[in-house]
Amino acid sequence: MEFNIALLKGDGIGPEIVESAAAVLKKIAVKFGHKFNFTPYLIGGCAIDAAGKPLPQETVDGCLASDSVLLGAVGGPKWDDQPGENRPEKALLGIRSALGLYTNLRPASLFPALRDASPLKDEIIGDGFDIMIVRELTGGIYFGDRGYREGKYGSEAYDTEAYSVTEIERIGRVAFDTAMKRSKRLTSVDKANVLESSRLWRKTMHALAEEYPEVEYGDMFVDNAAMQLVRNPRQFDVIVTSNMFGDILSDEASQITGSIGMLASASLGASSRGMYEPIHGSAPDIAGQNKANPIATILSGAMMLRYSFGLSAEANAIEAAVNKVLSDGWRTADLLGGGKGTPITCTEMTEKILEAI
Repeated sequence: MEFNIALLKGDGIGPEIVESAAAVLKKIAVKFGHKFNFTPYLIGGCAIDAAGKPLPQETVDGCLASDSVLLGAVGGPKWDDQPGENRPEKALLGIRSALGLYTNLRPASLFPALRDASPLKDEIIGDGFDIMIVRELTGGIYFGDRGYREGKYGSEAYDTEAYSVTEIERIGRVAFDTAMKRSKRLTSVDKANVLESSRLWRKTMHALAEEYPEVEYGDMFVDNAAMQLVRNPRQFDVIVTSNMFGDILSDEASQITGSIGMLASASLGASSRGMYEPIHGSAPDIAGQNKANPIATILSGAMMLRYSFGLSAEANAIEAAVNKVLSDGWRTADLLGGGKGTPITCTEMTEKILEAI
């Protein structure tokens, strides 16, 4: 099979980790007899430097013409003085909207070899956890009305959280369908005791739950969910929530796995084309030093194979290789957590995974 993949390397460690993931995909292509064509496009700070804006039209057009998109990371202190509408991070919202990507899947599971890297106690981890966070991606406060105005205490800024029934139903169905393919347990996270938008969210999710009688469904306030993730993560199977809550909770979930450098994500819409990226940032403090952990981006490539291309065996091969390398004791600096051992570089970790494949 042949697929065209747009590479959005971005800023900071983005180029390093995307190159690692591309190398792994090339190895998979050889092993399984496929052909992956890679085309790079600018996004984020590097796009501002080259084209004056974080999301050039050429990038949008290139992504729309591709079969899927692999993204690194954007942003850094170099562009902190850019106006709000021209910041590197604005490109992420723009490309998600342009591609119609309203669902963000963020798995958080514990590799057995990284049990000691988790900050949680053994009795909390138990026999491990496997959580899928389904985050709504194109609505809510990140896309709502915003601006400045004169208020009670002078100048103030405002951001608006808004959700329609259609948006909630759309992401809700994805979450219920995902739960049906797993352990058939779904937790919807909101703040219905305070927010009107959350009350509509809860009402709509309850109506949807009637269509999925096999799924064990429950509601949870976001503050309680944040606590429960570190108190008893094993209670969760699938979590569905809004854009902002999902952003925060998925980052928290990443930490209990041992490192944010391990977590992949998939952004999906109505078509098979998706955008795949690690959930961590551009880490400008280690950019260009060959210290980055490429595993989250490599696992994002595996998600691409599974969700966009329907290549489950190939995705399994990548995940098995990562598990073997970790089980053999190889670690990048972030996975040592200040513990004993000598970390390997981004390039070395990539080579180990290629060998395992």
